[in-house]
Amino acid sequence: MLTISEFGRRAGLSQKALRLYDVSGLLPPARVDPANGYRFYDEEQLDRARRISVLRQLEMPLSTISEVLACSDADAVVRLDRWWAAEEATTAARRATLEYLRGRLNRTGVPELTPRPVLVRDVPETKIASIRAETNQQLLVGVIVSATDEIASYLTAAGAQRTGESWVIYHDPITPEGEGTVEMCVPFTGLVDPSGAIAIRVEPAHQEAYCTITMDECAFPRIMHAYDLVFDWVRSAGRPEAGSPREVYRPDCHLLPRDAPAVDIALPVIERTA
Repeated sequence: MLTISEFGRRAGLSQKALRLYDVSGLLPPARVDPANGYRFYDEEQLDRARRISVLRQLEMPLSTISEVLACSDADAVVRLDRWWAAEEATTAARRATLEYLRGRLNRTGVPELTPRPVLVRDVPETKIASIRAETNQQLLVGVIVSATDEIASYLTAAGAQRTGESWVIYHDPITPEGEGTVEMCVPFTGLVDPSGAIAIRVEPAHQEAYCTITMDECAFPRIMHAYDLVFDWVRSAGRPEAGSPREVYRPDCHLLPRDAPAVDIALPVIERTA
C-alpha cells in the first residue's frame, strides 16, 4: 500500500487531483483509514492513475476520461480517436473564426457571403439514425463530429448502408452563453435497432429551401449570413416554415477543397398548393 503522497509522486498526480478523482469516482483509494481519514493506494492502481494523468495532459474532461477507462483497450482507442477528431475539428473552426475576424478588422477579408441563389427541393421520407445532444456554440463542432462518427461506426457494425449526406438539425438556438438541443442525423438503409444514445426514426417527406456554402463559409459568424439568406427568402416568398433549420453535409465534406461546395443551409417549408 502507498500513501497518497507517494502514490501521487509515482503517478505524476498532485494530492489535490487525487482527492478530486476520489470524489468523482474516477480513482478512489484502495483503503481509507477510518481513524484519521488517510488515503492509501495499491500499486496496481498506478497504471490507471498514469493513464488519467496522460489524458488530463490532453485536457480531456473527466466525464470522457471515465468513458475511456471503462472501455476495453481496443474500444478505448476508438473513443480516444473520436474525441481527438472532435478536438481538432473544434480547433479548425476556431481558427477559421479568428481568420474571419482578423480579415474584417484589417479590412482585407473576404465578403460576408457572395450572392447565391436560394433553391427549393423535395426531400423524400428518410430513415435515419440520430443522436440528440445539448451543447453551446464553443463545443458545437466537436459534438457534431463525435456524434456523427459514433452513428456511422454503429451503422457499419450493424451491417447497415449509409445513403450519403448527414444532417444537423437545430431544435433550439445555439449561443456562446446558453445550451440548446441539436440532432445529428445519418440516413441509412437496412434493419438497425436503437442503441444507447442512438435513436432510429423516420424523417417525414418535405420540401425545403436551401443555399449551398463552402467549408470556409461554415465558420461562425460567417455561416449566419447563409441562414439570413435562406430565412429572408422564405419570408419574401411567403412560404411558412415547416420544421427546424438544418445543415446538410456532403459525404466526406472535410476532405473537399475549402472553397468547394460542401454544406447546404436548409429550412423545411410548407408546400405550395395549386
